[in-house]
Amino acid sequence: MAKTPEAAKKLLLDLVPAAIHKARGEAAEIQALIDQQGGGFKLAAYDWEFYAEQVRKAKYDVDGTEVRQYFELNRVLQDGVFFAANKMYGLTFKERKDVPTYHPDMRVFEVFDADGSPLALFMLDPFARPNKNGGAWCNTLNIPSLMDKRKPIIINTENFTKPADGQPALLSFDDVTTMFHEFGHALHAMFSVQYYPSQSGFNMPTDVIEFPSQFNEHWALEPSVFANFAKHHETGAPMPQALVDKIKKARTYGKGYATVEYVAAALLDLEWHSLPANAAKQTDIDAFEANALKGDGVDMAEVPPRYRTPYFQHIWDGGYEANYYAYMWGEILDDDAYEWFIENGGMTRANGQIFRDRLLGLGFTADPMELYRGFRGRDPSADAIKRERGLD
Repeated sequence: MAKTPEAAKKLLLDLVPAAIHKARGEAAEIQALIDQQGGGFKLAAYDWEFYAEQVRKAKYDVDGTEVRQYFELNRVLQDGVFFAANKMYGLTFKERKDVPTYHPDMRVFEVFDADGSPLALFMLDPFARPNKNGGAWCNTLNIPSLMDKRKPIIINTENFTKPADGQPALLSFDDVTTMFHEFGHALHAMFSVQYYPSQSGFNMPTDVIEFPSQFNEHWALEPSVFANFAKHHETGAPMPQALVDKIKKARTYGKGYATVEYVAAALLDLEWHSLPANAAKQTDIDAFEANALKGDGVDMAEVPPRYRTPYFQHIWDGGYEANYYAYMWGEILDDDAYEWFIENGGMTRANGQIFRDRLLGLGFTADPMELYRGFRGRDPSADAIKRERGLD
């Protein structure tokens, strides 16, 4: 979607000044804590996580154990993820016990469109197990198309901790966000089935594919949605407002560090893959990295790139060659699109239909930037992501 290396690089460089500024502020807070504790040393990269967590706890005091009491998996799924999809797109869900699955922990739901017609089968594989890859992802079990009238069979896979028998599955807020994220992929797969399978949403360019999933994360904290699922698993009481406020405030802490480490890695990827074919062999990897990071203005010693060159698996035959920037591009799109909703009345059924008709449902039937302009009325702007990450 970015089209050129220059456009991708400009996207990242536009974020650098604000991200560096915020990261330096975070570093100053950490250094103050080290000095207060009589540490007697200057903050280094390997100290950051240890002391940042102490600063986070002191500033926000978010008790993860307390938070989990309000996020029971089934309630998050039914009263959060599905509830939001109903409010936005009119979808309804019916659990199916007659569909075979590859593991007994899985659940299957038939998804119905707003007019009551069958839309897809949705499967959830929620828990970690020894022979399962880590992380979370979405995939389809078939290749749906209008050509042969096949509807999508979609799986959201997560790695939540499986509770003991008889105990509830309680989630962290990060887990909740992951559920909304992966279901955003599922919605894209449901809505974008085209006549030719090659034009479905999952065949979009890499720098667009994360946009629908990251966009769907916003509804996890939408007040009407959050109030519907964030209830104590024993008493049913809503989460106290003071705890809700802490969760919201804590979201932007550490975003300076997170943005700088990511942008540094994405720029490093572009620098490697921008070398001309006749360039001299690079034998001093450390020197190449140092020069690249300094040239791009992201040489902050306390915040190294997320991945150093020798173990940057994504960009060496990992599918993200010169494309690691795609995660940030997708986030720029999702925050910019979310602001359209805010500007136009928020989470309404009418707005959801516009988003589906003009963007999500069109798959890869046209140039992605043209599709986005058709929805937004202009090119995406990085202003929204700066506000969302607290970088403005």
